[in-house]
Amino acid sequence: MRLVRGAWKILVGIKDALVLALLLLFFAGLFAVLSARPDNKAIEDGALFLALDGTITEQPARIDPTAALTGQAIPHEFALQDVTRALEAAKGDDRVKAVVLDLDGFMGGYPAALTSVASAIADVRKSGKPVLAYATAYTDSGYMLASAASEIWSDPMGGVLIRGPGGSQLYYKGLLDKLGVNAHIYRVGTYKSAVEPYMRSDQSPAAKEAMQALYGSIFSQWQEMVAKLRPQADIKAMVADPATLIAAANGDLAKASMNAKLIDHMGDRIAFGKRVAEIAGTPDDRPAGSFRAIGYQDWLDAHPLPTTGDAIGVITVAGEIVDGEAKPGMAGGETISRLILDALKDDKLKALVVRVDSPGGSALASEQIRQALLQAKAKGIPVVTSMGSLAASGGYWVSTAGEEIFAEPNTITGSIGIFGIIPTFEDTLKKIGVNADGVKTTPLSGQPDIYAGTTPEFDQILQSQIENGYARFVGLVAKSRKMTPERVNEIGQGRVWVGGDARQLGLVDKFGGLDDAIAEAAKRAKLDPKKVHAEYLTEKPGEFEQLIASLLRESDDKDNDHVSADATTDLFARVGMERRAMLAQAFGDARRLVDAGSVQARCLQCAGLGPVAPSPEDTKLVSLFLQHAAQ
Repeated sequence: MRLVRGAWKILVGIKDALVLALLLLFFAGLFAVLSARPDNKAIEDGALFLALDGTITEQPARIDPTAALTGQAIPHEFALQDVTRALEAAKGDDRVKAVVLDLDGFMGGYPAALTSVASAIADVRKSGKPVLAYATAYTDSGYMLASAASEIWSDPMGGVLIRGPGGSQLYYKGLLDKLGVNAHIYRVGTYKSAVEPYMRSDQSPAAKEAMQALYGSIFSQWQEMVAKLRPQADIKAMVADPATLIAAANGDLAKASMNAKLIDHMGDRIAFGKRVAEIAGTPDDRPAGSFRAIGYQDWLDAHPLPTTGDAIGVITVAGEIVDGEAKPGMAGGETISRLILDALKDDKLKALVVRVDSPGGSALASEQIRQALLQAKAKGIPVVTSMGSLAASGGYWVSTAGEEIFAEPNTITGSIGIFGIIPTFEDTLKKIGVNADGVKTTPLSGQPDIYAGTTPEFDQILQSQIENGYARFVGLVAKSRKMTPERVNEIGQGRVWVGGDARQLGLVDKFGGLDDAIAEAAKRAKLDPKKVHAEYLTEKPGEFEQLIASLLRESDDKDNDHVSADATTDLFARVGMERRAMLAQAFGDARRLVDAGSVQARCLQCAGLGPVAPSPEDTKLVSLFLQHAAQ
């Protein structure tokens, strides 16, 4: 019998191996077929169709092939530079009769990214081409983009609701006390509020003061931008007293939005599609509401990045900064430093721009990236920093390597401070009658002891390490920005600043985007800025990942000649979706803080100003919690 079972296992193993081999051969063949096809489709006259059903980010996360094959929902992320490049190319191309923005599924972006895209949309409109925006209902992020359009459409059951930044965040101190978990917190910075959820049940006065100033500045800039793009809109009335405005329209939000000139037309998708067809034409044998369209990815493929002239390297530090390796969407210290050092092996790069869009993370990884950038400077290669939407804490740590720092007026930066968290469970164990005891040879034996707690000596050592790390952070900022350490400490303490304030404080040199930073780097390398091109230092995806991405693209672009109804959401659905995503993101942030294995230079409060885009892991975590709570 044992022999039979053994033979059966061998046969099953052979069967599994054959199935796997056949799958690999199938996908390899499919990839070869797709690769053999022409990359660029012929661009015909129509409307450039931008269905922004996701978030706008600096560097989209790499697609997980396994998740794609299992049907798991994959959040859409649009690269900021790609979106603005597509819009820039549309201005002078006669094949583009209009630009259509489908914002029903738009989940936002950080303020600086939204401003850049809105400015690019406005430039298309100024060129004389119509820009038409549609959403069932608009909230702040979507309306920022729509305000740059020449026509804003809303469903009669939709409208515009402006809420402004702010809201509540979770505080876990009460829960930790009930569970008996002791969160040992080591930090420096009056405003380093990332750790407050583990040590308080509410927001500290210092953190509240800083966040009120930050949110007030961001929202003021939002209102100024919208008023500039759409001066006829009565934004002030909708912000100051929306309830009265909506009540005057008998509770009809869309009508109230029309009365305040926030939108131009009320109509369903069919009516909107017919309007676009008047400009772009109607395709043959298509249902009502269809129009001739140019797909976003096809348009990008037809307008690749330039490759002529001298190469200015661009290294992107986007997402959470973590130790070791990481794929795009996160900034792995080992990955990014290796990309920089590999690029320095030859003399191809004439200058280097570090594009930072990160809330920080590991202090060790941040320093690893900074040291790699210093190697470029040691070779005489100019290094310029370009801050995107977010360059805070560890993101600012990396930024100090630049000889010149560019930022946008609403870039979120600063947060100069560090911290560390270690949970122990001695009180949790006591609640169930379990005690811990043992032999120690030194005051540090077994530390940190998750069963019996930390010792005063261990706490003192870790706090001193945090203070030493903060002094190092202050020192490198002082040296980079030509300030005294006392001045840096005064404007540091973990406080977050917008780009405008940061420039006045000396943390930033100039306002400008990535193109401005590339031009400055070229000048420092004694090159003509008009005769250089950006060469992005990044790891190429594998063939299997390219295959999955190609398949997903085919799925996304197969029906791009009308405004899709798949993402339709009324106001209640949109707000509910955002709140669920916010809860998932909060749970994920809490998990990442506790799981972090190193000293952290992170700006957790920055997340409240950006898109609500939890990872699939975050969504699973909150789903498990809600299922448990319902039992």
